[in-house]
Amino acid sequence: MYESETRGIRVRVTPQYLEEQSSPEDSEFFWAYTIDIANESDDTVQLRSRVWRITDGQGQTEEVRGPGVVGETPVIEPGASYSYTSGCPLRTPSGIMVGSYQMIDGQGQMFDVAIPAFSLDSPFMVRSVN
Repeated sequence: MYESETRGIRVRVTPQYLEEQSSPEDSEFFWAYTIDIANESDDTVQLRSRVWRITDGQGQTEEVRGPGVVGETPVIEPGASYSYTSGCPLRTPSGIMVGSYQMIDGQGQMFDVAIPAFSLDSPFMVRSVN
């Protein structure tokens, strides 16, 4: 599990390689990742948008931006949490994702919440030791 905290908003990420949806012989690798967003602050927040930077095993980076997550812009009360699962395809057997959520607090202030960098590893990764 990967974890970070910004302004009392804790983000936990658990990635999982999905062998049944991958086809290594066709350079198609697929991961699911589950994210839990816990509001440990004293303020109600709403997740408005997200930004992802996805880097594959060859160093190619793609940026993905959009409103909300999985079609929702959840409101998270103090002490509550919101979880969702999404997926990421790559053409290489490994990669890294990192990003941020743009949130708005009860006073109408926008702020960014870090999504910790997490690795996308498959059994087909070739590791080298220098």
